[in-house]
Amino acid sequence: MSLDYDVIVAGAGMVGAAIGYGLAAHGRRVLMLDGADTDFRAAKANFGLVWAHGKGYGQPDYQRLSLSAVKDWPEFSGRLEAESGITLAYEREGGLHFCMSDKELCDRAARMESWQAQTPELSPTTQILDRGELLRRFPLLRLGNAVAGASFGELDGHVNPLRLLAALQAAFIARGGHLRTGHAVSAIDALPGGGFEVKAGVHRACAERVVIAAGLGSSVLGQMVGLDVPIRPQRGQLLVTERLAPFLPIPASGLRQTGEGTVMIGVTQEEVGFDLSTTSDAAARMARRALQILPDLAKARLVRQWSCLRIMTPDGAPVYASSRLYPGAEIALCHSGVTLASFHAGAYARALASGSLPNSLNVFHHDRFNLQKVA
Repeated sequence: MSLDYDVIVAGAGMVGAAIGYGLAAHGRRVLMLDGADTDFRAAKANFGLVWAHGKGYGQPDYQRLSLSAVKDWPEFSGRLEAESGITLAYEREGGLHFCMSDKELCDRAARMESWQAQTPELSPTTQILDRGELLRRFPLLRLGNAVAGASFGELDGHVNPLRLLAALQAAFIARGGHLRTGHAVSAIDALPGGGFEVKAGVHRACAERVVIAAGLGSSVLGQMVGLDVPIRPQRGQLLVTERLAPFLPIPASGLRQTGEGTVMIGVTQEEVGFDLSTTSDAAARMARRALQILPDLAKARLVRQWSCLRIMTPDGAPVYASSRLYPGAEIALCHSGVTLASFHAGAYARALASGSLPNSLNVFHHDRFNLQKVA
């Protein structure tokens, strides 16, 4: 049976689109299949942070992966802008994690010291700034009295996530890739002579390999090819203000001012299953903390509140795995699709194109969850 494509990517969100974009650069015939706009999409409400600062606490391999990805972002974003013609509004001036008391700042300092000690071979990328140093370094900030200081990640930044997704898909097509939207994958069947037939509604296509990157839909699809990955939805609610004059010079954890001037406030972490509701309680909590940090926000009008469902594994780290039962089937899952986009489009796509994942990614196999149960 002739194969229509070399690779079929199930999912064209932030993770799938980056992988497809990367694969298309290696001369592979790639088809990306995407579902409907009404699907549970983490990309709908992505905060847009390109962030390594504190990520992977207790997980040095995830820490290394995140740091490597943010270091690759300037080159990745420049190339993507050139190929897509879409401005990403990417900035890397650092990022802040505000602390609301001296004790909180002290605890944050200890945590960051421990985090950096996980990877002693890497140069430190995080500093602790007391209130005075914060105000000296960022004179535009008008901080609330409760702010004692912040940790500062020098490699962190932010991007317009909607433009990023549009650019990945546009550049993928420009590289010769094929994108079918409104075609959620419903079945993946192994072919007797090797390869897979993928069904998406009435559409069917065959390929040598398949990559499952369908977010929360990946759990069902993975089971079809021996990749049973435990994932769960986690709700995140966000608020956005009207456009304001610039006053927040760099992004912070839970606060960022976009290039258009709006301020994004968030994000909650709620274990409520597939409930996409927004709540006044969450809005009040987010707004209260934002006002404690930046009192001038009291003058701003809130224009929207919405929620998304992020993909979470039991330990919060990504999953990258090849099927042992069905060679050629892969799965890629994470909740940091923006930060790791440079990795997915770069090193990860190169590994897929070469035919196998490097041993360095074995630590991200979902077998780790079974080992944890035994331990």
